[in-house]
Amino acid sequence: MTVIINYLKILKTELIRKSIHFLIALFPVIALLNRPLALVLLLTGVLVYICFESLRLRGIRVPLVSSLTALASRPRDEGHFVLGPVTLGFGAFLALSLFPPEAASIAIYALAFGDGFASLVGKPFGRIRPAFLLGKSIEGALACFFAVLIASWRVCHNLPVCLTAAIIASAVEALPLEDFDNIALPLAVGLTVQMILL
Repeated sequence: MTVIINYLKILKTELIRKSIHFLIALFPVIALLNRPLALVLLLTGVLVYICFESLRLRGIRVPLVSSLTALASRPRDEGHFVLGPVTLGFGAFLALSLFPPEAASIAIYALAFGDGFASLVGKPFGRIRPAFLLGKSIEGALACFFAVLIASWRVCHNLPVCLTAAIIASAVEALPLEDFDNIALPLAVGLTVQMILL
């Protein structure tokens, strides 16, 4: 019974965390309409979150934000600044700032869906954890690969680009970077896609 309760708790936390991850996928669409607005929204969101999270750590509750942060926190975050939303927003900001629209879109979709589905599948369902994945699971890596493959195909319909983006995303996601994978993953995917499409 304890195993089931722990499993459900992990699944609930990951669903909340990855719902936030999936929302970052809106920014390539916003950027197509107005790139400066997308950049300002991302930067503003990061700065506002930093202020609210700093208040939370001082014991000042901010309605909705404090509750959502507590629900989405992993055990390693307890009593600490929850960095994930900062690196998530900054990773998307860097992708939109550094890469042309097609590469930026693929990079952000890799961040949103690749990293998102890797956790949603790997944490609760991952059973096969070979040493080369550094504690991550084959199930999570495959979820990342196929999520990025499908998402990137929706952007460019170029199979070599999509396969390469999926491989790079899966490799970076497997690294033990904790919250910094939110920056490394879109940068690695965006740079790779940009180099292929040149």
